Amino acid sequence: MRYIPHTEADVQRMLERIGVRSLDELFVGVPKKHRLERALDLPAAESEQLLTAHLQALSEQNASTQTHDWFLGAGTHAHFIPSAIETLVSRSEFTTAYTPYQPEISQGTLQAIFEWQTMICCLTGLEVTNASMYDGASATAEAALMAMRCTRRNRVVLASGVHPHYADVVRTYLSGLSAEIVTTLRAEDGRVSGLADLVDDQTACVILQQPNFWGCIEDLKSAIEVAHAHGALVVVTVAEALSLALLTAPGEIGADIVCGEAQSFGVPMSLGGPHVGFMATRQKLLRQLPGRLVGETTDTEGRRGFVLTLSTREQHIRRERATSNICTNQGLCLLMATIYLCLMGRVGLRKLAELNLAKSEYARSRVRETPGLSLAFEAPSFNEFVVRLDGDAAESLARAREQGIVAGLDLAPYAPDLGNAILVCTTELASRESIDRLVEALAGGAA
Repeated sequence: MRYIPHTEADVQRMLERIGVRSLDELFVGVPKKHRLERALDLPAAESEQLLTAHLQALSEQNASTQTHDWFLGAGTHAHFIPSAIETLVSRSEFTTAYTPYQPEISQGTLQAIFEWQTMICCLTGLEVTNASMYDGASATAEAALMAMRCTRRNRVVLASGVHPHYADVVRTYLSGLSAEIVTTLRAEDGRVSGLADLVDDQTACVILQQPNFWGCIEDLKSAIEVAHAHGALVVVTVAEALSLALLTAPGEIGADIVCGEAQSFGVPMSLGGPHVGFMATRQKLLRQLPGRLVGETTDTEGRRGFVLTLSTREQHIRRERATSNICTNQGLCLLMATIYLCLMGRVGLRKLAELNLAKSEYARSRVRETPGLSLAFEAPSFNEFVVRLDGDAAESLARAREQGIVAGLDLAPYAPDLGNAILVCTTELASRESIDRLVEALAGGAA
């Protein structure tokens, strides 16, 4: 009865209370064609001991960073998570606090969001940040909507290096708004190409990813100059937030909106989610920022406090004036990321980013010197890069998995023109020895 707490007697008492004699009579209003007339095909109930053992056996079929050398990134990145994060986010002050709409009983939550906003502003080089988004993909789409509102234009230029899933979400969000979406070409070095030919005076924004989906670091300055020459805004989306600790902040170069995915900051991969998106912008665009904003104030006794200072969601104002229908701020994930950034600090985050770069450079050098492997692009990268293989990519990945290595992402569905190619990610979890095993396995040898 642990999983179905109601006894037959409980059910019968409830039916009597509402005036029906059976469950069939309760559901008589449901058309018969929509009712299941057979028992569910489920095995008999097990004891907790046997069920736990069964679930454990199923979970062991999954590859994880505990069982395999991990080189898969592409928007969900494997980083070490300090044990302090789980301990702190589990404190009752956070797990029982009400939503930020009642500041008198949620000061801890509000302060955490305020600190998050402050740190994201530091990382992006912009002046104001909202209280997080669902994930990197929806944050990018919301940024496109925001740019269209700010410019009153409907043309969006997507760089070829934007994550394919992010691009799909952007197209879905904009599909009902008569928006025109065009995509740039990809240059031989993996960066954006032909941007100047696509930006015109009807362009609301140019969306670039830094580093891009192929791992290449884009020339943001040149792209920003092209966009601003036509009055278009520049959106920079970031799928690997740790790169912000090493690369020049996009806002300092001239980006108008910086958004993306902060899962790398202490949030588990969780088989693809939930994650935590972010969005930052310039002060002059504040009123069009989607979601919520936490501000600092003082109470009637002069004490420091925190409140929601911007809530322009359709829950709060007239729907036609709402900037977003986002109905959550991924609060627990945001809290994890905030604690992570506080634990790492400015210096620690920079050192970690440098370590990721060093691992990547070592892996790239091993690929260059290994017969049967080559780098698809020679543009500078951070911790991801594309490897071309002489053999079949799917077979190479399967062979690596048999040797305990999750070697990367097969790019066949995303860039068939690259031939047999995979996207490889090296974070601080990768050792020199595991990188050597990866290269040997991809080249066809025993790792």
